[in-house]
Amino acid sequence: MTLDPETLTQLLDAVRRFVAERLRPMEAEVAEADAIPEALVQEMRELGLFGLSIPEEYGGLGLSMEDECRVAIELGRTSPVFRSVVGTNIGIGSQGLVMYGTEAQKARWLPKIASGETITSFALTESEAGSDSASVRTRAVRDGDDYVLNGAKRYITNADKASLFTVMARTHADTPGAKGVSAFLVLADSPGLSIGKPERKMGQQGAHVCDVIFEDVRVPADNRLGAEGEGFTLAMRVLDRGRLHISAVCVGVAERLIADQVAYASERKQFGQAVSGFQMVQAMIADSKAEALAARALTLETARLRDGGANTTLEAASSKLIASEMVGRVADRTVQIFGGAGYISEYGVERLYRDVRLFRIYEGSSEIQKLIIARETLRRGG
Repeated sequence: MTLDPETLTQLLDAVRRFVAERLRPMEAEVAEADAIPEALVQEMRELGLFGLSIPEEYGGLGLSMEDECRVAIELGRTSPVFRSVVGTNIGIGSQGLVMYGTEAQKARWLPKIASGETITSFALTESEAGSDSASVRTRAVRDGDDYVLNGAKRYITNADKASLFTVMARTHADTPGAKGVSAFLVLADSPGLSIGKPERKMGQQGAHVCDVIFEDVRVPADNRLGAEGEGFTLAMRVLDRGRLHISAVCVGVAERLIADQVAYASERKQFGQAVSGFQMVQAMIADSKAEALAARALTLETARLRDGGANTTLEAASSKLIASEMVGRVADRTVQIFGGAGYISEYGVERLYRDVRLFRIYEGSSEIQKLIIARETLRRGG
């Protein structure tokens, strides 16, 4: 659903105020504690942030892709960990259910996902199935009215908070590659399912990733998403959409960093003048602004194409590649403009520098995006 301009403006204003007044002041504390206060999470629920992409009939806002991207840009103006709290419910943790779920499955789970009562997670990656995501080894063997899952997943976002997982598992051991993979909705309290301890990471402290282990976990056949063998297609469709959301977040972080560049360069004096007066500093600001504007334009135009029903696999991969690489360069220039202060944790720039590095890896690395772009360009004939 595309919101009318007035309603969209009200939503964006509310998110912008929430980011400025509640989230940004908490960035350092959250990073230090590696945890987000429950009070903030509850405020996110009350704002409707967990249900941005969930259809209205199931209690969500049902935003169009373009409107969702505009909200994601605003959420990007603070530490990415805050967006990560709601990110799986908005994207990879819910969209398989939205796209492939039966009416009974949707009615059971989507309202609680939209409200934030249920936190979701997407379990695809394994130790030997990251970029090569069609090579999952987790098995799902049919046993009467159930499937029995065995295997392990790695680096699963929000795994320690989730109560519902979308799990990719191989149902056909003799079918190699993508065609042997199916998708399942698995409850976190299922006997035999266990969660590893949160990994210590380079950045994005407060957003946790963990291993998820399945030992003879019984999952009702009614919890399968789509037909057997459709799991990989489901995963790629979910990731295709999620790449646009991540692109928008990258744009938001870049715009925040550019504002930090301008503020600091205007105040910091060297050789008797503000450093904003030096052409080399101006060049870094100019490069950052031009690249951020280009990424914003590509992301929003791709979102509009998707809303119009177009196949945007190529464009979404291009957006993800351009935006994630862009924000890394902007963060690097910001540290350079801040000089020694940029390397000191007090200013927060070094934290964002570390935080944005992940954008070039998850939901498809830059190298995978290039493969998708090349494949789709060749398929389209140019």
